Amino acid sequence: MTATPLPTFFVSHGSPMLALDPGATGDFWAELGETLPRPDAILCVSAHWMTTVPAVSRAGRPEVIYDFYGFPEALYQLRYSAPGAPGLADRAVELLQAAGLSPAVDPARGLDHGAWVPLRSIYPEGDVPVTQLAIQPRRDARWHFQVGEALGPLRRENVLILASGGAVHNLRDLDRSNGGTPEWARRFDEWLAKAVVAGDTETLLDWERAAPEPRRAHPTEDHLLPIFVAAGAAGKGVRGKRIHQGFSLGSLSLAAFQFDS
Repeated sequence: MTATPLPTFFVSHGSPMLALDPGATGDFWAELGETLPRPDAILCVSAHWMTTVPAVSRAGRPEVIYDFYGFPEALYQLRYSAPGAPGLADRAVELLQAAGLSPAVDPARGLDHGAWVPLRSIYPEGDVPVTQLAIQPRRDARWHFQVGEALGPLRRENVLILASGGAVHNLRDLDRSNGGTPEWARRFDEWLAKAVVAGDTETLLDWERAAPEPRRAHPTEDHLLPIFVAAGAAGKGVRGKRIHQGFSLGSLSLAAFQFDS
């Protein structure tokens, strides 16, 4: 147990190309890894693992998953060889069961790019054990907040809860010429930051009605759902802070948030 619980984080993982050309976001991730207290293990909540019930991986040596196509061959040669965290997976299952959330275990699930792309910059040595937690796209924000609440005790057990998705994520409206960020994307990005900083949990959970053009910012909710897990693990009404911001490809937000309690 730790005297002070670790903060929880939500990072926008952007394009897989950040693994090859991390830029300012990669610099931010690297600084995060250098300034955080060193965790014993990481629970990564990725937008790219979707299940019907909360699921965790017990993989002892999680493989890198290249869950994308059409990118330069060099991207498919990258590796991230962090050890798995089966003990953490068992503890997460215990907490989720105690909350009545009926979790499942995957014995071999690897790390998708929502996990390994930011982790290559945060902990480049790959020496912190990591496992993944899935999202449930058929469930809403409140459900994912409850998942986070159930996992909150991990913060006092020196476990880093790292949620990975996208603050604004509409692949149909990307501008590959980087001609500028459209107003609708900026407005949603700022609305999200305002709700997080205010600790306005109810407004945050009501994003589909409260946010400006929510379904343009998120035609599907998968890349937003991880933030509710991070917020839930910190606790209701906890004020977060935006610790990184920016856009790539026009409207793809790179915002990151930290939640302390």
